[in-house]
Amino acid sequence: MWRYRKLLPVPDGPVRYPLPIGGTPLLPVPALRRTLGTPHLWIKDETRNPTASNKDRATALVIEDGLRRGMDTITTASTGNAAVATAFGAAGAGMRAVIFVSTGCRPDKLALMTQAGAHVFRVPAGYAAAVDLSRAAARSFGWLDRNTGANPYTIEAKKTVAFEVWEQLGRRLPDVMIVPVGDGPTLVALDKGFAELVSCGHAGRQPRLIGVQAESCQPLVRAWFGAPAGPAELDPTATVADGIAVVRPAIGDAVLDAVRRGGGAMVAVTDNALLSAVTTLAARAGVGAEPAGAAALAGLARAVECGLVDRSETTVLLVTGREVKAGGGPAGPGRVAVVEGLDEVERALAGAC
Repeated sequence: MWRYRKLLPVPDGPVRYPLPIGGTPLLPVPALRRTLGTPHLWIKDETRNPTASNKDRATALVIEDGLRRGMDTITTASTGNAAVATAFGAAGAGMRAVIFVSTGCRPDKLALMTQAGAHVFRVPAGYAAAVDLSRAAARSFGWLDRNTGANPYTIEAKKTVAFEVWEQLGRRLPDVMIVPVGDGPTLVALDKGFAELVSCGHAGRQPRLIGVQAESCQPLVRAWFGAPAGPAELDPTATVADGIAVVRPAIGDAVLDAVRRGGGAMVAVTDNALLSAVTTLAARAGVGAEPAGAAALAGLARAVECGLVDRSETTVLLVTGREVKAGGGPAGPGRVAVVEGLDEVERALAGAC
């Protein structure tokens, strides 16, 4: 990722972040192309990052900035992958990580966070409340705020995916790129990266961006169609795609602007389609993905069905993450607590020291 540092908000000097980031492959997937009848289909496989998701890019740039400013604690709220990336990135960089998640966060992801030494706080009121508490803690205690959509470096880092796709396609852009959408920074970052390539004269036009959400949690798809979402369309617990199950997207308006500006669209897919996409990616592309990570493939089928994508177009699917299991047992004792306010956070951390 640091190959593009002149286009990143990183001053000159040696990069201190220790984990290898970016440079993930763009796969031609010949068997999947034959199966789907899409001769120019590609997969951008972000599962090759250190903690198996695209969240590692954002974590790397935020921590690099924090190291240069002498920060010793980083915080974020997450449905899982960003928290794992933050925990491992902080461990590698010698920082303390303080993570906020909903009480529904999966035990295997909690175990990964605590194995990497993070302090994890579960928030009963859900992910949105976890975001609010993490951001309040960053302000009150002077911590580095990595929260997606709040720290602009998260978008700056993720835009490097667009640069890599352009290079890997022989310095040309695809016709369309399909992207899972939860909080929104991944899609917005791609739009920014492609726009910078156009403004630098390296491309004549940006690709269309198609965002994908789960049917059970699709606030931006409903907003795209100008229809209010009902309770069954705003239930993050009702989908297997926990990584994109966000009721209150951090930068939802920016997502819709980016999709609209490029002539793209938003689509929703069923859990059956997501699970089928996981199986198909493994069997026909050799790519392991979690349901949220496989959402782009499920979205491709829906987009073709709706006439949003032609099978002959050059199409890139962004696979954002895969399942990673903790090898050392359950979450570490004393590192996970349920909290509702900053006073409880402060007491728990004081007791852990």
